[in-house]
Amino acid sequence: MMATAARELPAGPEWSYEVKWDGYRAQIVKNDSRVMLASRNLKDITRQFHAIARAAEAIDARSAVIDGEIVALDADGRPSFQALHHRATDGLALVFYAFDLLHLNGRELLRTPLDDRRAPLGQLVGEAPLLRSATLPGAAADITRAVRQLGLEGVVAKRRRSLYEPGRRSDAWIKVRFARHQELVVGGYKPSPNGFDSIVVGYYDGRRLLSAGKVRCGFSPRNRAELFERLKPLASARCPFANLPTSTRSHWGEGITAGEMSQLVWLRPTVVVEVAFTEWTRDGSLRHAAFIGVRDDKPPRDVRREALG
Repeated sequence: MMATAARELPAGPEWSYEVKWDGYRAQIVKNDSRVMLASRNLKDITRQFHAIARAAEAIDARSAVIDGEIVALDADGRPSFQALHHRATDGLALVFYAFDLLHLNGRELLRTPLDDRRAPLGQLVGEAPLLRSATLPGAAADITRAVRQLGLEGVVAKRRRSLYEPGRRSDAWIKVRFARHQELVVGGYKPSPNGFDSIVVGYYDGRRLLSAGKVRCGFSPRNRAELFERLKPLASARCPFANLPTSTRSHWGEGITAGEMSQLVWLRPTVVVEVAFTEWTRDGSLRHAAFIGVRDDKPPRDVRREALG
């Protein structure tokens, strides 16, 4: 179940609020002594996050499916998606924030209201690296102010009586991001002596992949080299974007003209990245886009434009 983007949190007693954690969505699946971690696109990521899987073996339940987020905490205890992408970094702590319970001891809970699903979580998790994503007390405006001051990514509001809708982006869950981020599919790059000068990214509108422009900023020598190694085998003779070339370049340099097309290397669109930006332009490109990290947990076909950023 996924949340719908909005500019402001809904208010009222029927809503609960929690931090929007900046990490990898995952589920713990426990069956007797066997534990698996599954990503949002149902990949087995148990080996990738073996410390969390080992800790989940001690969960006091015969069987359980726990929905949550794998988060990397930096040396100051703050969530860092870039740190998660480079989890070999010294001093990094990986934790699993549990926010929903979908199955417990043979009982499926998908048709059980959210508050009742969450109630047993406190008995199943609570010690690092398995933590409960606590509900935030107070009114929506106060929560917004406090979470902004802490510099966290955002807040998710959930209807307390909502049922779990697998695979759906539901308006029973509302997410408000305080920084503009967008998941995008990489469909090309402009070569340079260091691998690439910029990447060309886009999102799906139905079956069409639409370009959202180029991303040039946010790359360190390390993540640039790592991303280039992923992209090189995906080279393709065909441009995957349905809306290229654009007729002109804007005042801010967005857009890709026919003359620029021959300078680009096109790719099979299989790699998803997360990008920060200031705004969408009128022609559907990103302004001041900066690379944050690769999203291995997101299927390319699920990437849609979040108009509210």
